[in-house]
Amino acid sequence: MTSSLPPAARGPALHAGPAQCVLDARAQLGEGALWSPRRQALWWVDILSHRLFSWRPADGEALCWQFGEEVSAVAERRDGTGLMLALRRGMAHFDPEAPGTQPVYLHQPAGEPASNRFNDGRCDRHGRFWAGSMDFDARQPTGHLYCYDEAGRCDRLLLGLRVTNGPAWSLDGRRMYVNDTVGRHVLACEVDPVSGPRVPLRPWLTFGAGDGHPDGMTVDAQGRLWIAHWGGGCVSAHDPDTGEELDRIAVPASQVTHCAFGGEDLRTLYITTARVGLDDVALRAEPLAGGLFAVPMNVAGLPAHAFGSVA
Repeated sequence: MTSSLPPAARGPALHAGPAQCVLDARAQLGEGALWSPRRQALWWVDILSHRLFSWRPADGEALCWQFGEEVSAVAERRDGTGLMLALRRGMAHFDPEAPGTQPVYLHQPAGEPASNRFNDGRCDRHGRFWAGSMDFDARQPTGHLYCYDEAGRCDRLLLGLRVTNGPAWSLDGRRMYVNDTVGRHVLACEVDPVSGPRVPLRPWLTFGAGDGHPDGMTVDAQGRLWIAHWGGGCVSAHDPDTGEELDRIAVPASQVTHCAFGGEDLRTLYITTARVGLDDVALRAEPLAGGLFAVPMNVAGLPAHAFGSVA
């Protein structure tokens, strides 16, 4: 089904207020939002500027780490030893508490074209770090999804997409969602507890032409899927069974890239945006493009899974 429904067809708003810019970061390509309960802060990245950010809502503290290459996804490590990152060529470890350090690669998958880079990613309930690759210019269907575990094993899920975003999972972990961003499809497949995803993925939801492209996404405590609309200026919520659109949050930036629940009670939706590709006319119309936004919610999110074996 397509994502759009007339406003009157949607139920009561799941959000409690408008999207407000909390940090005018002017990111070229903001992404990778992840709430840290330990730090009570949000991790996020600017992929094209090679920067990792931490922003703390209690006092507005904004920290930044500059890297030598693209950084596109973040996950905390269960043992407390820093972060897992998706860098241009694969998965890396980074300790933000060690001054002057740079990320150290743990794995670079073989067979990735030189024209590819890694993109969105996150950990599943088993503590494995999933990250997708994409053609840097979003033209060639060379993007796949990789799953890296604590033992150093990395499996590849063949997708053949121009831009891979996600993944996200249903509450019971038995369905996985992956976004075919250029194709405007949210893909889905069932997940076997032992053997993993049952490929191939199938189109589960298709964005209409006026809705932009499905980008980063997250799942709330009721299993609803929240999807950022690249080129659509919003985040939409969808029923996990039918795909029906349940709510839509307008964002004063057209290129909406990612979303994550955060705050002490996980009732704030944080939204990243981008300004890459916008000309001067467009930037005058949306001066907050590339900013970090926050929305008070009537629903709660879920804590992010950490990397590492689950006891």
